[in-house]
Amino acid sequence: MEIPAKQWQRMVETGVWRKGCPATREQLRRVEINYVNFEGEVQRGVLVVNADITESVSRIFTRLFDEKFPIYRMQSVEAYEGDTKASLSDNNTAGYNCRRLNQINAPVKESPHANGRAIDINPLQNPWMDLRCKCWSPSGQYAERKPGKGVIIEGGHVWQTFIDEGWVWQDIKVPDYMHFDTGYPSVPVTGNRPSPTASVAPPSTPPPPTPSAS
Repeated sequence: MEIPAKQWQRMVETGVWRKGCPATREQLRRVEINYVNFEGEVQRGVLVVNADITESVSRIFTRLFDEKFPIYRMQSVEAYEGDTKASLSDNNTAGYNCRRLNQINAPVKESPHANGRAIDINPLQNPWMDLRCKCWSPSGQYAERKPGKGVIIEGGHVWQTFIDEGWVWQDIKVPDYMHFDTGYPSVPVTGNRPSPTASVAPPSTPPPPTPSAS
């Protein structure tokens, strides 16, 4: 669906979107997604992504839901005042964020996250190497790549699901195990079409409420 007014207001207030960001409100979509949490319970999450990848995102997360791949938390980054570090530290799966200048980022016009064409999944289980401190972020607890709950490994079913859709894993020069995008500089998935009413697998019985950014 289009970004609701209340959510958009929070995105602007927290700097998730600001003047000069490459994707406009009209180009972004709110995608509501069913996922299985680490306790095996069905939850309802939210991603903000570019309209030109909503169909791909819907297919990806439908597969992950069907395979019961666990996702710890999923809410848009304005819930963290636009702070990428806070979102990562909360093990939050998120997509769009036109990160502020004091946050780690690619050049804003080229950034997949600022264009709504990147998703970070289970940051704690899939950390990235921050060269500013030469440390794993948000933690080095799961830096070693081996199968485990919520872990993404090359050749695994999460990796394969994104690769089958034409996405790229950790499209960066340092390890970034949480990160998938559709290309850098940011480009849409070839042949994908906008979907103004994107929503993934609505439950027949509503799950317990989860924190919402909107």
